Amino acid sequence: MKLAYDNDTLVENKALILYVLDKIGKPISNTALLKLITTINNMNYFYFQQFLLDLIETKYIIAYDEGKETIYELTKDGKQALNLVKDLIPGYLKFKADNNFKENLRKIENELSVTADFTPNGKNDYTVKCKLTENNKTIFEIQTFATSREHAKLIVDNWMHNADLIYPKILEILANNDLNINN
Repeated sequence: MKLAYDNDTLVENKALILYVLDKIGKPISNTALLKLITTINNMNYFYFQQFLLDLIETKYIIAYDEGKETIYELTKDGKQALNLVKDLIPGYLKFKADNNFKENLRKIENELSVTADFTPNGKNDYTVKCKLTENNKTIFEIQTFATSREHAKLIVDNWMHNADLIYPKILEILANNDLNINN
């Protein structure tokens, strides 16, 4: 599928993706990159994916799979290409990217750092996985079983809404030499 964009718009959007990847300075997931780009420019999801594919084909960015996510990173050639086309990005887009970038990136990283899901193993047997990631690296993961779908969903919902409280308590319990745990 080829896009029905004019050449200037194609170059602007690809340059914007390179610009944002350069500002990030580290690998980022497809979901996080899409969220960042759409806070700057109202880009269609399918166009965004096509632009990424084009940038991968030209070796301006690399993509690799990490778990369930595709991760993107700017290459040396991509940096050089950005230096050549940076001036083609409209000033208002650069302004939006520069002024809202750090706050939006922090929000997106925090959103994406807490994950949980459950999978059925049988009629009344579910595996629940809760995870914390930071900079695309797993820093904590726990797996448990639930005896009903409702119980599994309760664990997932509780983790998603309270991981910032649960995680430190688990670490405290694990690091406690006193086996009389009352709380």
